[in-house]
Amino acid sequence: MLSRLPLVAVLAILAGTSSLARGDAPRIEVEALFKDAAVIKIDGHRKTLRAGQSYGGVTLLSAYSRTATLEINGQQSVVGISRRIGANYQAPAEQVVTIERNDMLQYRTQARINGRSVGVMVDTGANVVAMNQQHAQSIGIDFRAGTPAKVETAGGIIDAWVVTLRSVEVGGIRVENVRASVVGGGFPATVLLGMSFLRHVDMRESNDTLSLSRAW
Repeated sequence: MLSRLPLVAVLAILAGTSSLARGDAPRIEVEALFKDAAVIKIDGHRKTLRAGQSYGGVTLLSAYSRTATLEINGQQSVVGISRRIGANYQAPAEQVVTIERNDMLQYRTQARINGRSVGVMVDTGANVVAMNQQHAQSIGIDFRAGTPAKVETAGGIIDAWVVTLRSVEVGGIRVENVRASVVGGGFPATVLLGMSFLRHVDMRESNDTLSLSRAW
């Protein structure tokens, strides 16, 4: 069960004081809130934290558009935005992921789908993220609860299901609610990272290296 600090302690956090732990607690200002991320100034250092990340003794446990749950010196507290973003606000740095082309002229890397690690191949020709039913089962996707569809392959027309993935993350670039197709049988052999993910990032190719970038 979530334990909350007394109201006085929460107000101290929002005011940027250090009364939480006898002068040892960091000074905190929550500047912006997003789903599973927050922009927080900690002892004067502005940081963009995703859920589960820590800095300066502060861990962001969860975040929504109005509140964030922080863990500070082992204690949890729910806080809101402490002040408006000023004119001198600096946007967080762009997140960039680089993928080297392999001997088969393919861009392969590791991704996390619904929190599970899986190998993927970048495929701009695929409208959506695509996987076979064995992939879906290993990730824990109840694909048969999705929308039935048909897919034409070299072997003929086979059953497929359209699902929505909770999240797809590649090297720290995370996209939520990603449309995907689960194809019956063993096709495709590798999970295809299609445009339902790629349209959320900028892609640049140079010297057999593909760069994916996204400004948070």
